[in-house]
Amino acid sequence: MNESTFFNGDFFIYAVLPALIFLARICDVTLDTLRIIFVSKGKKHLAPLLGFFEILIWLLAITKIMQNLDNIICYIAYAAGFATGNYVGLIVEEKLAMGIMIIRIITPDNVDTLMKTLNEHGFGSTVIEAKGSMEKVHLIYSIVQRNDLQSALKIIERFNPKTFYAVEDVKFVNRGIFPLKKNYSTSFLSHLKQMGEN
Repeated sequence: MNESTFFNGDFFIYAVLPALIFLARICDVTLDTLRIIFVSKGKKHLAPLLGFFEILIWLLAITKIMQNLDNIICYIAYAAGFATGNYVGLIVEEKLAMGIMIIRIITPDNVDTLMKTLNEHGFGSTVIEAKGSMEKVHLIYSIVQRNDLQSALKIIERFNPKTFYAVEDVKFVNRGIFPLKKNYSTSFLSHLKQMGEN
């Protein structure tokens, strides 16, 4: 079987080609998801690079679709790749754990122990006395790296499992107190995070 026969054969057209379109679509949608996240976080150097590869892969995939308009399996592979790419992109972004979060804690309890514990673990915190709908409360702000968020939330929940808190993204901070990293990894994911912060 020569090369041209293989590329024109039923096995390639109905099995290999849809699989390649599916994988290409996963890649380009994953890059698209990450690019949007990086744009929202102000990572202006990494987002255009991802955009270049995203559109290049998309062009390759859509070209093959247009060349095989009568192949319904290619359409299904394209749509399935899009759906899967969204999921994979969110998983990758979650693993990267990029960004800075703000935690707002509202509690009527004495917060000295909570603030001391947060500070001991390297999390800066600021407390303000406020008036709630029923009683006086303490409003605590703490800025944390996203990859440290779960550690901070565990401290809060140990303080009082019923404590009200809210978490949201922060695009930029000027200064802050963050836990020191004893073991710094130079893995591929860490390298990507560094690129995004430059």
